[in-house]
Amino acid sequence: MERYVYKNGKRLRMGYTTGACAAAASKAAALMLLSGSDMPSVAVTLPMGATLTLDVHEIQRSPAAVSCAVVKDGGDDPDVTNGLRICARVEIQESGVIVEGGEGVGRAAKPGLPIALGEAAINPGPMRMIQNELQAALAGFPAVSGLKAVISVPGGAETAQKTFNPRLGILGGISILGSTGLVEPMSEQALIATIQMEMAMRRRVCEGCHGRAALLLTPGNYGAAFAKERWGLDLDQAVKCANFIGEALDYAAYLGFDDVLIAGHAGKLIKLAAGIMNTHSRAADGRMEILTAHAAVAGAGPDLAASLMDCATTDAAFSLLDEAGLTGAVLASVSRKIDEALRRRLGEKTNAIFVIFKNNNEALYISDEKNLERVLRDLKG
Repeated sequence: MERYVYKNGKRLRMGYTTGACAAAASKAAALMLLSGSDMPSVAVTLPMGATLTLDVHEIQRSPAAVSCAVVKDGGDDPDVTNGLRICARVEIQESGVIVEGGEGVGRAAKPGLPIALGEAAINPGPMRMIQNELQAALAGFPAVSGLKAVISVPGGAETAQKTFNPRLGILGGISILGSTGLVEPMSEQALIATIQMEMAMRRRVCEGCHGRAALLLTPGNYGAAFAKERWGLDLDQAVKCANFIGEALDYAAYLGFDDVLIAGHAGKLIKLAAGIMNTHSRAADGRMEILTAHAAVAGAGPDLAASLMDCATTDAAFSLLDEAGLTGAVLASVSRKIDEALRRRLGEKTNAIFVIFKNNNEALYISDEKNLERVLRDLKG
């Protein structure tokens, strides 16, 4: 049974995760090994309790094992793993259930991941799904006490280069993911989870440093490039939080970072002055309204206010403010509101410094120059 979600006026088909595919392939291989019969499809139970039935492909038998594949279907999500074959090879062992990663499944090479160093990148949720389905297969054959499954993904190493895995320190293949078993098209939660994982890795790195635990957040590539050009920071020292600044701040406070440095283009960070913590234009914009309101407080007249409201970009708006001699006053007013919004979100234990820049990488405003150098030293370790 196909499932759908509705977003931006569109009906989008849901897919299923690599974790669900691995669980299905493992169960099918186990049942075919134990029963001696082939099966064209297999049903697995999702964590929410629903049942998902998937087709089984490429059945291969040997005297000691059975292997098969389930083809990953991401639905209407633009998922680079779509179409990959998620394979499982199952053999009988003396007792218990063992799940390992094979070819095309990455391995953890950095601390801070939900899997131990050197282990296969099979996240805890999918691991439980696979183990549960193997136990379910065993339940019908009491004469057998144990099974071992090896999950592999042909082409996984090449596909992984198009994912976050190399940046996260997962090498050699893709990850087996999916806490629900289903892929929600254009899911924000999947991206937020990846951002949080990278933040956790940065926090673990800080544990071995002598200074305070500091985090550099950038909404995207522009912020990372600014940090490299301006401060000489390596790109892998920045966590790109995309539009999810609020969620990143929440997690930074949870992880116990002492300092958070946010470097972002004015077009993104200006929105924080109004408490807009998801900076995607679809969620909220308000850039010109914010600048116009603060310009009016700084003394702008009706004509300048009208011109500011007609600007398409913040760079254009700041050109008008420069001509009027109001840029400094407006930035100071806006930045006070940004600082208040950040303090409300982070609480008292985590300090925030933010830097607003324009398209030419010109820093418009630095909120705390006094402590910026100290935070930069902590970031550089």
